[in-house]
Amino acid sequence: MEKFAFIIHPLSIHDMAHVSPVLKFIPDSWLESALKLKKPFQVSHITGIKSPYAEAEGWFIGCPLTSKQMVELPEEFVMDRIIESGKIAQELGAKVVGLGAFTSIVGDAGITVAKNLDIAVTSGNSYTVATALEGTREAVRLMGKDLATAHVTIVGASGSIGAACTRILAREAKDITMVARHLQPLEELAHELSGSIAGKLTVSNDIKHSLKDADVVLAVTSAVDFLIEPEDLKAGAIVCDVARPRNVSREVASKRKDVLVIEGGVIKVPGNVDFHFDFGFPPQTSFACMAETMILALEKRYENFTLGRKLTIEQIDTISQLARKHDFSLAGFRNFERAVTDEEIAHIQGFVEQELAMRNIRG
Repeated sequence: MEKFAFIIHPLSIHDMAHVSPVLKFIPDSWLESALKLKKPFQVSHITGIKSPYAEAEGWFIGCPLTSKQMVELPEEFVMDRIIESGKIAQELGAKVVGLGAFTSIVGDAGITVAKNLDIAVTSGNSYTVATALEGTREAVRLMGKDLATAHVTIVGASGSIGAACTRILAREAKDITMVARHLQPLEELAHELSGSIAGKLTVSNDIKHSLKDADVVLAVTSAVDFLIEPEDLKAGAIVCDVARPRNVSREVASKRKDVLVIEGGVIKVPGNVDFHFDFGFPPQTSFACMAETMILALEKRYENFTLGRKLTIEQIDTISQLARKHDFSLAGFRNFERAVTDEEIAHIQGFVEQELAMRNIRG
């Protein structure tokens, strides 16, 4: 039996209500103070993972800091908590540990964590990229669009996931806008890709302006607040929100019936997996970053895999091949804790056609 662990943490203080409904009546400042004092702990035992080649069990390890705290508290304090979480994984017998959400972003994106543990470490970002792009391509196809002629905007393109998505999509899309707060890393990436693509690359630090004409949007930033609101998107836009916490406001789904929003990286896990913990997904499914850790365990590939801020296409291709070998696959589309059905996609297309018809009449 192969063994792994995965570190999770509350994305926001409001997530604490999932632990106990009573906590929603306690002031946020009190909860934040309590979290700073609490030590990492075992959340649950994960059982039932079985591929055609191996079986695995694992553990969720709780690192009790919110995304906001991980950004705002001293880096040394946050890193110590993440390393403590990894040492619990070691003690439980895990041979590889995955870094969930902001635990893979703090500091040098897992390198220091790996140096302080005696087991392998991965951020899961390689499989996150692979499945986000796979889901985006499928959504584009179902919406009757062509990626080769679409205007693609990547929000957070200077980050490790965003840059990797850009490198891959630059071979498929002819018009890409890369967006981030700082222009210099975007300009460096554009220069790197300039000799290898036939299409157009644009850089911008103006998110709102860059979204107005986007047919396809990938949202992959590490922001703790919403960046994309209902009024930012054009009719018929396809948005893949890979970020956790989300970059896309929940109001987009409720107010924009002419826009398709999907979550990146929702994966069907082989076997009869039971996480013994509800993180908001249907049974037998997980985030792609979690799945990468499971895949490495099933493959007995106990080595540091995805670390640091630069992902390679070779890593992404390798984990994709291993995922197929062990029967991991996309689990359909999801949008704010619910499935996106074929009927809903058809309704979105219908709204878009109605809007275009009305514009033609007015024009």
